[in-house]
Amino acid sequence: MSYTRHMGKFANSKALAGASFGVLKSEKKLAAIPIVSAVTCGVIAVAVGGGVILTADFIANPAPGQDDFAMTPASWAVGIVGLFLIGLVSQMFAATLIAAANERLDGGSFTMGQAFSKATSRTPSILGWSAINSTVGVILQGARDKAGFLGDIAVGLIGAAWNVITWLVLPIIIVEGIGPIAAIKKSATLVKTTWGENLFAQAGIGLIGFLLMLPGILIFGALSLALPLAGIPLLLIWIVVIGCLMSALGAIYRTALYRFAVGLPNGSAFTQEELAGAFKTKSKSGRSR
Repeated sequence: MSYTRHMGKFANSKALAGASFGVLKSEKKLAAIPIVSAVTCGVIAVAVGGGVILTADFIANPAPGQDDFAMTPASWAVGIVGLFLIGLVSQMFAATLIAAANERLDGGSFTMGQAFSKATSRTPSILGWSAINSTVGVILQGARDKAGFLGDIAVGLIGAAWNVITWLVLPIIIVEGIGPIAAIKKSATLVKTTWGENLFAQAGIGLIGFLLMLPGILIFGALSLALPLAGIPLLLIWIVVIGCLMSALGAIYRTALYRFAVGLPNGSAFTQEELAGAFKTKSKSGRSR
């Protein structure tokens, strides 16, 4: 019985992914946003890495077992500022993607400029959300570095819970225009009151992305062993392309579920049954219905 139920959830996730892909096919420019985001964040990461190296201390003759590279206060400052900047840029592009997807699901049309303008109009809230999310990430990573095996598992579970609770924050900010704290509270409320046992539906999109990525990893990974100059670039391109595709699909999916949860229509892209399968409203007794 449990196996049948889980297979039904996976089938529902496939249907949701297919519906998201249908929206993406009708609006191919949505796929360009994650690509631009990845390139921009990559450039910033290289610049930040260079800044950290330039401001660090190098030890000419390190003792055995000692690193020849030491972080200075300046390099720590560059690294922390760079981390927050990358987080802000990635969240801004994600917000642009959600703004575009929301307009499409609302039955309208959009340009990239209009979607970006919508996202930038929420800059204060996105900035606050990015700062909160990045801070939580830094704290969890610091705890993970100091934790043992069981502690590492606990920190991982806390991080997963945070991701689930805040999964709808960006759609809420974009559509409703509220602040980050209020958006976090509303996201947690929507998750608590509308999400039943079916977290599998959210994970299903990620699983489908992994299954799409796996053939390329196997083929180009094997090719890179024989012809590294050809295999490694193809492998990296495959990973980036699938990653950007799944980022676009995930944003469409997340926006559709948010709209369903608050009672907004999604046009003909998704059926009510598909979305109801991902968001099972909980009754007061705690059972999903």
